[in-house]
Amino acid sequence: MFAVTLCLVAGSSIAEPLTVIFDNGQTRPLAEFLAPLAHSKREKTSESGPNLGAADLEQLLPIRSPGLSPAKVPVRKHPLPFATAFFLIGADPWSRQWLAEHRQRLLDLGAVGLLVDATGIEDLQAIAGIADGLPIAPAAGSDIAKALGVVHYPVAISEGLIWQ
Repeated sequence: MFAVTLCLVAGSSIAEPLTVIFDNGQTRPLAEFLAPLAHSKREKTSESGPNLGAADLEQLLPIRSPGLSPAKVPVRKHPLPFATAFFLIGADPWSRQWLAEHRQRLLDLGAVGLLVDATGIEDLQAIAGIADGLPIAPAAGSDIAKALGVVHYPVAISEGLIWQ
């Protein structure tokens, strides 16, 4: 889980120090989170896979979400208001099949996906091919899944409903 430090600029001068208004003691430097996005000086080959701007996907892999695994998810309601529908998916065969079957519905909902489990570039390429324009980002999904009481994927979360 990421710790957040909230700061408030005191006064009108930009030279004045920031005042910390909350620090939970678990604050970590931002640099370690930006390291995977730093531009790599090594030459890219065609085997290095897709490029997301300055991001080196090989440094983002593998993607793991402890506490989540592929399995059946019963349809149920949830009370949390989300501005956009979203879904959690892995690169496993069941997730790939689910994505292919529900792609159009997810597009119609304007859903955004989180790829929560993938091993290599091949997984990213396969999911991107199935998604065919559906936005999916590689990201750990343990925190959001825990908040929703979800332990399995693939799963979609839309207007008060968790479904598979």
